[in-house]
Amino acid sequence: MTVYNDISGTAALAIIESLLLALNDHKVLPQKEIIGVLQDAVAAHENAPQVQEALNRVVADLIHSILAGGSTLRPQ
Repeated sequence: MTVYNDISGTAALAIIESLLLALNDHKVLPQKEIIGVLQDAVAAHENAPQVQEALNRVVADLIHSILAGGSTLRPQ
């Protein structure tokens, strides 16, 4: 599979991760809601039109791995 080397995408992921952690740390959003946001993002890519099917699949897989590993969310 092609590796998508996208600097702005990587930066966006890091920024969003930091924002989600801050929202949780400051009790703005509970962990359950943050997980819901990630699940919504997965659904958007899994149900996207097949125009960029390979890219959407890789993005959905990445978000699934974040959810499975919990690597971006600290426990409450």
